[in-house]
Amino acid sequence: MAFELPALPYDYDALAPYMSRETLELHHDKHHKAYVDNGNKLAAEAGLADLSLEEVVKKSFGTHAGLFNNAAQHYNHVHFWKWMKKDGGGNKLPGKLEQAFASDLGGYDKFKADFIAAGTTQFGSGWAWLSVKDGKLEISKTPNGENPLVHGAEPILGVDVWEHSYYVDYKNLRPKYLEAFVDNLINWDYVLERYEAAAK
Repeated sequence: MAFELPALPYDYDALAPYMSRETLELHHDKHHKAYVDNGNKLAAEAGLADLSLEEVVKKSFGTHAGLFNNAAQHYNHVHFWKWMKKDGGGNKLPGKLEQAFASDLGGYDKFKADFIAAGTTQFGSGWAWLSVKDGKLEISKTPNGENPLVHGAEPILGVDVWEHSYYVDYKNLRPKYLEAFVDNLINWDYVLERYEAAAK
């Protein structure tokens, strides 16, 4: 299955002022497109072009760094765009998520603090995640394009902490970007959709 660059699910200006048109144009149209183009080339060369994206990510982890980096980043970004929406974020969680946050993470406020801490303390490029593993929610961080899929977990929320994700809007203030993401951008409906799929 050839990788394809998905259209953004909103206009380039929709997430302002928390994420600018300039950031989305650079991040989606340039960075994500490069992962798609490079991933397709490397998957074809490796004879893995017929596999699903998830299969390519899992198969290439630890065996084909170039392909893994591009395929994993494509996977991460396909979901990243959907994990954000205009007027998102905040503590108004769908009931099912609210219950799971309370039982597995110590509630919303603790989730927010731990999720922001994971993103802030990821040295260099990487991601912070909320995943379902063994039926429970957990927060983690990974370097570069690595994601919870390759650690036996199902990511239901992720935030990109590569500099191209926030430098235009926040310069070196990564914690401010992460706060803005949690408070104003998260699409909880999509997180719930991923949670329900992972919990089956």
